Amino acid sequence: MSSSWRSFLIGWSLIAWNSAAGAGLLRRSSLWLILLLALAPSMAVAQDLSSRFIPVVTGFVDNEDELAGLTPEERVNVSVYEKCHRSVVHIETRGDSDSFLGRVVSSEGSGSGSVWDTRGHILTNYHVIKGAKQLLVTMHDGKQYDAVLVGNDIANDIAVLKIDPNGDELWPVTPGRSERLRVGQRVFALGSPLGLEQTMTSGIVSSVNRTIPSLSKRMMKSIIQIDAALNRGNSGGPLMNSRGELIGMNTAIASQVGENSGIGFAIPSATIVRIVPQLIQFGKVRRPSIGIESIAETSKGLLIVTLEPDGPAELAGVRGAKIVRRRTVLGDLIRRDYSTADILSEIDGQPIRSADDLLSTVESRQAGDSVLVTLLRGTETIRLPIRLIEETPLR
Repeated sequence: MSSSWRSFLIGWSLIAWNSAAGAGLLRRSSLWLILLLALAPSMAVAQDLSSRFIPVVTGFVDNEDELAGLTPEERVNVSVYEKCHRSVVHIETRGDSDSFLGRVVSSEGSGSGSVWDTRGHILTNYHVIKGAKQLLVTMHDGKQYDAVLVGNDIANDIAVLKIDPNGDELWPVTPGRSERLRVGQRVFALGSPLGLEQTMTSGIVSSVNRTIPSLSKRMMKSIIQIDAALNRGNSGGPLMNSRGELIGMNTAIASQVGENSGIGFAIPSATIVRIVPQLIQFGKVRRPSIGIESIAETSKGLLIVTLEPDGPAELAGVRGAKIVRRRTVLGDLIRRDYSTADILSEIDGQPIRSADDLLSTVESRQAGDSVLVTLLRGTETIRLPIRLIEETPLR
């Protein structure tokens, strides 16, 4: 109702009130009309505000009335936890290690994980279960299951376990799109820090596209940096967005004391969804290999130090450093002659200046693909085709 019409009707009611003095029925009718018109603006404002402040996340709790007294931010926090906590598991490990006296002693550890599918596959970090002989998975409701290792990828610190749910209901995570993350976006880390199961902390994406080393010494790329509190035991747990979708797996912290410092790292879901199906199907990642074992970085490219014997690069004619043996009175003296080694400068026209460039370029192909490498050999520039083969997995 427009303000001019509202003013007109209020004025009319007041006039009616004055002219109908002593007429009780008209007086009561006019009073009700005045009250209704006076309340109309606030009713309209309330309706407008209710249409604006719609909860960001809904439908995750059984009774939405339970969220009525919370702020919008609190509603998101509670809703994400209610949706996701049933997908989070606690993992206990037991293995054997040698003491300094040569006796075998038992070693124990723990970490976090998440339910990947209803068949019982569990996602976690490789370093959580490394060297474990026994694996025990505890669900959100306290139920425990023995687990076996299905496959692992050391280069990306990913492992997949398998439990037998025996008909029990499982709650898998829902993968999200980590490539769409923006710095400042709100995130939630779930897991078992310091053995405290079903814990959630929150924070923001501090940066994207970080690189950190894995146990294989390779650099893990596209890592998500977060400021949500992570501690020992958080490794392997899921990192969620405000919609309750898996956008990463918590894997490491930057700390000099081994506890939370506000700098945590997570493996992006884009890597996870690419690796996990291969681990489930093959027990390993079927990476392509070019057959170059070691290199030295130079300003011109990568100096080939050693080649895989009878590997793709060697069979294609790539030359590495020669082993030179010289007999002396003290025995054979062995050294490498780098003067004959090729320098790898390009693959399929892409400049190669670091070991990471080489790995990234090769791993973007598949076993069986052919690549054209550009080599500097003395004063010559030569190009050789190399057919990639499947890499022997790290153990």
